[in-house]
Amino acid sequence: MPKSQITNLCLFFLSLKKKKTEQVMDSLQKLNLLFISLAITIVSLNIATDLPFIEVKFPNNNILLRTTPVKNQSSSIPSRVGSDECRLWTQVCSDEILRLAHEPENVAWLKRVRRTIHENPELAFEEFETSRLVRTELDRLDIRYKYPLAKTGIRAWIGSGGAPFVAVRADMDALPIQEAVEWKHKSKVAGKMHACGHDAHVTMLLGAAQILKSREHLLKGTVILLFQPAEEAGNGAKKMIEDGALDDVEAIFAVHVSHEHPTGVIGSRSGPLLAGCGFFRAIITSEKSGSSADLIIAASSAVISLQGIVSREASPLDAQVVSVTSFDGGHSLDAVPDTVVLGGTFRAFSNSSFYYLMKRIREVLMEQVGVFGCKATLNFFEEQNAIYPPTTNDDGMYTHLKKVTVDLLGDNNFAVAPQVMGAEDFAFYSEVIPAAFYFIGIRNEELGSVHIGHSPHFMIDEDSLPVGAAVHAAVAERYLNDKRS
Repeated sequence: MPKSQITNLCLFFLSLKKKKTEQVMDSLQKLNLLFISLAITIVSLNIATDLPFIEVKFPNNNILLRTTPVKNQSSSIPSRVGSDECRLWTQVCSDEILRLAHEPENVAWLKRVRRTIHENPELAFEEFETSRLVRTELDRLDIRYKYPLAKTGIRAWIGSGGAPFVAVRADMDALPIQEAVEWKHKSKVAGKMHACGHDAHVTMLLGAAQILKSREHLLKGTVILLFQPAEEAGNGAKKMIEDGALDDVEAIFAVHVSHEHPTGVIGSRSGPLLAGCGFFRAIITSEKSGSSADLIIAASSAVISLQGIVSREASPLDAQVVSVTSFDGGHSLDAVPDTVVLGGTFRAFSNSSFYYLMKRIREVLMEQVGVFGCKATLNFFEEQNAIYPPTTNDDGMYTHLKKVTVDLLGDNNFAVAPQVMGAEDFAFYSEVIPAAFYFIGIRNEELGSVHIGHSPHFMIDEDSLPVGAAVHAAVAERYLNDKRS
């Protein structure tokens, strides 16, 4: 073959190769543009829908797509922690929760939250700023919630979103009391004070929320967090239930601070723990208009007879109370009044005893004043939701609580608590589903944390805050674990 033909043939093949290369490069460029368009579309969708953000990078002209945190998500969201071994509970899992609760940064945050709430107390159904604070913290933790329930209440959830569902509740309201404790974070609102520890209750539940969020991948179900208004007055629990707080929930737990137990000690018992509580007021007048009946004698006789209901009719093994705490016959010293008003409270640890007392108060009072030619109008304030049933711990829930606490804190930090004549609207939850209510000790003589709730001198030992958070978290997580094991 002549040399010129060989040269032409080589040039021909070179031109073919160049054209092929150009076609390949053109295809790669189009593919590159396609990926860029796809990335821009995904980012646009993220901005519009707040879906998980997709970060696009081009290292060395290569396309890399990787998931990153949700847009605008705070860097303070708890990191995922917890060994997968905790799917089958061991002591390591309890220790892990306690360690998380006591991390210095976490303890400092708990104290800040509690002090902020303490400085700004709000009464029943007025907990707007407290509720706002809770929602802000839930947003920071990337925890979903429903608001409002019962005017200022919140229902949040952590976990799989499916069954089983277990709830933990904290009350938010303060009391109309002027704080007498002089310290840096004293109430800033005249005549209002967190004198029953509800600021601590909210803080402990938020602390538990942070722990549970960091262990969400381990939860074998869903934890419901209930931040409830109006425990002190108004039966906020009833309104929370009416608004769906217990939808799908099969068990519930709650804590209350106690000056009877040393700091960090958990106390509870199976069966009735807190009494049912009711109030009554009687207006006594003459049976006939213009009658000279002595209303003071009639009312006094009724008081004496009322005191005999418990002493003469109740079993000494079934603690009950009927107490007249108010008596108003006017201020005149030389005239018989035309009206006497008396009132008081009654308490019992079972529904049967409680409603028996209610029945007997009505019968005794009406009949006794009738002996003196008088009549009485009696009010039990049922329309004002002033009746609280007994708070009764389910045997199974109490056993679970005790097991979790002993594993978490040790035998020495759990105590069988005596029954208490105080009342709690947590009782309404316990009437619907299995429940357990428990105390956490705040007693510390060195700090002066020794005063009973509802005292203007009431204060707490803040070392109880991480303990309460840990117990809440462990009780909830282990409940789900046990149900699915």
